Amino acid sequence: MLWELFLTFTFIGAFSFGGGYGMLPLIQQEVVYNHQWLTIQQFTDILAVAEMTPGPVAVNTATYVGYKMAGVLGSALATTGVVLPSFVLITTLASIVIKNKDNPRFQGAFQGLRPVVVALVIGAAILVGKDTIVNITSVILALIALGLMEYTKLHPIFILLAFGVLGIIIY
Repeated sequence: MLWELFLTFTFIGAFSFGGGYGMLPLIQQEVVYNHQWLTIQQFTDILAVAEMTPGPVAVNTATYVGYKMAGVLGSALATTGVVLPSFVLITTLASIVIKNKDNPRFQGAFQGLRPVVVALVIGAAILVGKDTIVNITSVILALIALGLMEYTKLHPIFILLAFGVLGIIIY
């Protein structure tokens, strides 16, 4: 199990682009569907907790899954696995990026990657949303939360906490 956690999260870290939110579709695929370590409901609950806690959402999710499956060592290995590819890649490519930052082809590559990152984040939202936003109440709550995030200066943690309390009251 320890080796499987490490390899799975190393795979996720190596083949996900766009940061933590871009990793969510692959994490969901691996953890919920391929390995069946979590149900979709557990995965959604973990995302809520991972979003509220300090640190990147993908790292927090890996830490939780690793802990659930194999305790502290599983947590450490899953977390190491998810960050290791990025660490190696960034360390290796940092000098290349600095040397080529003014190269038009290099800039073009990044221009091409940006829309893909947006698509990955939207895809993650759809994957989570289709199992979470299931009735009119959840649609209304999601729209209110989106409005608060977009049009107020409220910190997201306050919105999360408020809607957690609201969920206790409503449900």
